[in-house]
Amino acid sequence: MTTSFTQKDITDKLAKHFVAIGLDLFGDREVTWFDGKVRREKELAKFLKVQFTPTVLLLDENGGTIARINGYYPPHRFSAALDYSIKRLEGRLDFAAHMQTVPQTGASATLNEQPFFMKPPHDLRRKAGGKPLAVLFESRHCAPCDELHKEGFKREATRKAMARFDIARFSIAGRDPLTTPQGKATTAEAWARELKIAYTPSVVFFDDTGKEVFRLEAYLRPFHFASSFEYVGSGAWRKEPEFQRFLQNKAEHMKQAGEKLELWK
Repeated sequence: MTTSFTQKDITDKLAKHFVAIGLDLFGDREVTWFDGKVRREKELAKFLKVQFTPTVLLLDENGGTIARINGYYPPHRFSAALDYSIKRLEGRLDFAAHMQTVPQTGASATLNEQPFFMKPPHDLRRKAGGKPLAVLFESRHCAPCDELHKEGFKREATRKAMARFDIARFSIAGRDPLTTPQGKATTAEAWARELKIAYTPSVVFFDDTGKEVFRLEAYLRPFHFASSFEYVGSGAWRKEPEFQRFLQNKAEHMKQAGEKLELWK
C-alpha cells in the first residue's frame, strides 16, 4: 500500500484498466461472486485458495483468473504483472514465462551457494516416513535471492526449521538433469515451467510421498520464510490449511511468551 500503490504508473494503470476491489482475508462482509453465490470474505478466500496477504487476483470479465500474485512483488515486477493482463497475453504467453522476461536489478551475476543444498545427481524421489523436500528456484541478477542468502538463511530459527528437510536448489533457467519427486526425468528449466514458477526466489514444498503441499512464490522477510518451513515440517499444514492463520497464531504465542516479534527485520 505504501510502496507499489504510491507509484503513479501503477495507480494510473489500475485506474484506467481495472476495477480494484479490496477484501479482508478474515472478513465477514458478503460478496457475490461470478457464480452468483454469496459468500463472506473469509469463505471466498478459502474458495479461491488464498494463502497470503497480500494476494492479487487479476480476473477477466467472466471471473477467470488471468494471473495470481501470491505475496509482495516489488513495484517494477508488479507493474509488469499488470501489463500481462492489460495486454491480454494469457492466450499467447504463460504468466510465469512473461515474468521471467522482467529483469531483476542490482544483484549478483552468480547464484549463491549453501552447504546444506543437495548435491547432484538430483534424485528427488521421496520415501515414506523420510524427510520432506524443499525445492528452491533462483535466478542470476536476483536481488531478493541475494537477500535471502544474506539474511534469511543465516537466522537460527530458519536453520532449525530447515534441518527437517532435504533442500534442493536450481536455477530457473538451468539445464541440470533431475528426477522429480514423482519420478519423472527432466531438467530444472523444464520443471520450473511445469510448476509455473513466476518469481525468484520461490520455494516448493513436497511431503514424504512426493506430493506438493505448499509453496512460496513472492518476497518474504525472515519471519515468514522460517515460519513456512515450520508450517510444513511440523505437519501443521494438515490441520491448518490457511498459512496466514498459522502465522497469526504463531505471532500471538510469541507475544504471550514475551518474545520480540520482528515481522520485517
